[in-house]
Amino acid sequence: MILINVRFRPRPEYVENFREKVDEYTQATRAEQGCIFFEWARNTDDPNEYILLEGFQDDADVAHVESEHFRKSTEMFPELLTETPQIINTKIPGKTEWDRMAEFGVEE
Repeated sequence: MILINVRFRPRPEYVENFREKVDEYTQATRAEQGCIFFEWARNTDDPNEYILLEGFQDDADVAHVESEHFRKSTEMFPELLTETPQIINTKIPGKTEWDRMAEFGVEE
């Protein structure tokens, strides 16, 4: 699995509707073969920041950055943001899906 986390800082006029502005890109990415998850979260300590959590099957991230919707996003995001996003990514060999937490369990 390729695990990618990205921090986005929208311009003030887009902070409240940022998710709507990026929804087409989000939906297209979620529909990609090899996308395990693609989830947005708003930073509760800094509501002017959004965090994107991405998981792709091994090498599926290559097809993602070569997709038409990704190309369009490279034109869209600079118009919406105050700065270049911060990113961190890593490869987790053999991982293909979510696991249950091992430290405790919840009776269902």
